[in-house]
Amino acid sequence: MRRTTRYPVEGPNPLWQVYKTVPFWKVVKNFIIIQIARYTPFLPLKNFLYRKFLKMKVGDNTSFALMAMVDVFFPEKITVGSNSVIGYNTTILTHEYLIDEYRIGEVVIGNEVMIGANTTILPGVTIGDRAVVSAATLVHQDVPPGAFVGGNPMRVIYTKEEMEERKKMSRPDR
Repeated sequence: MRRTTRYPVEGPNPLWQVYKTVPFWKVVKNFIIIQIARYTPFLPLKNFLYRKFLKMKVGDNTSFALMAMVDVFFPEKITVGSNSVIGYNTTILTHEYLIDEYRIGEVVIGNEVMIGANTTILPGVTIGDRAVVSAATLVHQDVPPGAFVGGNPMRVIYTKEEMEERKKMSRPDR
């Protein structure tokens, strides 16, 4: 279940009023840091930039692939656990600006999570530990721990129990 906070807006659409919700210079700083991180091949440097300048919570040994894009307005609302992999060109959003309102929600990605390339994660989503998200998935709802999910819109392909059974079946008997 997505947990976002809704803020109604009077007048022109919220994106035209964005600097009433987030300071201009914060966006400029975040944009510069995010662009440096997107293009650097050095994983420890990316994590340092995310932690130090964007105030994201990033666990040990977590890898953001080339071109991964984090939210430019509220990156501090992103938490990624340890030993997780965020795939190439994945977008993690913590805000949505709509015609009559805008929404803000935290994104929590657990430990040992694999997120495939070109995935989009919407605000207010939690992805459980050891989950796998296939490439090009639109993550619009919570992902149970250990599940394998994919598609647009996302659906559960295998539950944690089904994934464990598949792993058992693929191991040779000893």
